Amino acid sequence: MERFQHYIDGAFEDGAATFESLDPATGVAWAVMPLADAADIDRAVMAAHRAFHAPQWAGLTATQRGKLLYQLADLVQAAAPRLAALETRDTGKIIRETSAQIAYVAEYYRYYAGLADKIEGAHLPIDKPDMEVWLRREPVGVVAAIVPWNSQLFLSAVKLGPALAVGCTVVLKASEDGPAPLLEFARLVDQAGFPAGVVNILTGGPEAGQALTRHPKVAHIAFTGGPDTARHIVRASAENLARTSLELGGKSPFFVFEDADLDSAANAQVSGIFAATGQSCVAGSRLLVQASVKDAFLARLKAKAEAARIGAPDRMETEIGPLCTARQRDRIGALIAKSLAAGARLVTGGQSVEGAGFYFPPTILDCTDAPDAPCLQQEFFGPVLSVVTFETEDQALALANGTEFGLASGVFTRDLTRAHRMIRGLRAGIVWVNTYRAVSPIAPFGGHGLSGHGREGGMAAALDYTTVKTVWLRTADDPIPDPFVMR
Repeated sequence: MERFQHYIDGAFEDGAATFESLDPATGVAWAVMPLADAADIDRAVMAAHRAFHAPQWAGLTATQRGKLLYQLADLVQAAAPRLAALETRDTGKIIRETSAQIAYVAEYYRYYAGLADKIEGAHLPIDKPDMEVWLRREPVGVVAAIVPWNSQLFLSAVKLGPALAVGCTVVLKASEDGPAPLLEFARLVDQAGFPAGVVNILTGGPEAGQALTRHPKVAHIAFTGGPDTARHIVRASAENLARTSLELGGKSPFFVFEDADLDSAANAQVSGIFAATGQSCVAGSRLLVQASVKDAFLARLKAKAEAARIGAPDRMETEIGPLCTARQRDRIGALIAKSLAAGARLVTGGQSVEGAGFYFPPTILDCTDAPDAPCLQQEFFGPVLSVVTFETEDQALALANGTEFGLASGVFTRDLTRAHRMIRGLRAGIVWVNTYRAVSPIAPFGGHGLSGHGREGGMAAALDYTTVKTVWLRTADDPIPDPFVMR
């Protein structure tokens, strides 16, 4: 079996313990992973703290930091086939998706490499004579970045890229469910020439996560995951008063109006919910379709779902791979059973695939007559689409905004004025119109409510990792008057 190590203070090392990682396609162990404990986390954070103040990092110009990020981008691009193969092996995500996504990850590092020397302060037209006042943007310090197993190289890039561009140092905790790609990525960080301690990469469970988020030297916590874990993180951050940026789950609505291009919308909906086997925070898991076109649209989706090729994730022809863990598969099955008991109707799928591996087929639940079905409120994180109908725009918006999540949404209509009304009315951090799941390093993403706060991507993310210092400079030559002399 392959063996992986932590990366702490510029060196590769074993963890306090090890565990075996399972191949989701077979359920068989394929690699030995290190497991961090609180002591490992402390050493990594202290290394990042020393590096933050060391001249090897703190003394670099912004342009020099950018050059290191450019070097990292080139290394990621060159290593994309190896990284994609590891992600597919360790998480079950199909190779056609990991290959495309990791190749694009390099563009995020290039974007932030170019942004490194574009972070500007400001001169204030102050209301006092003989004073020059300006603002400096400075890095906050040590960043704790915690990412889940799905899309982990992408979700790391939107944290590492901006944090490193502005001059922070980072301790990155990979999920223990499939950490191989990030532990391999550590080799690229080392090759890129970042000073020791600037980037540290470990994997571990709740003990490691708690030790990291509570650590007194951590200034910012950037987390992607579920709301329950986020609540623990927010409570832990009370110990160090660290800032938090939280990119959490979603129950994203996907609208199809009667004037939409139904074929185009069907392709987008299939991609939005069944790509990555539904294991995406922005998955369009709630279909809100206008009643007049429900039957026609559902027929298209059913045909596409049943024609999807389920198979080994390392084959380019595979369209649906396994779920990452058996735990996930079992949870999805239980939620479907509860939804059916609440009155939802099974259109297709619904039962895990027999045999080795953690496979679950594309599943569609018609909830038109089951408004209280749990599938309409709870995030599956799997290939399950819940369908409801609407008659009017107002009804559609009420249904869409009727959850505590607020991450993504999709609107399919040919009516531009309707699209603008929907954009205004939706409580979501992202609105895609006549497309879905498009991303770019230039565009921030994030949500509100149980979908978190803060933004990743774009200039907004870089500014999140800075703090503002106000500088007052007195320009008068005469001495400051004695405050105790009466005048």
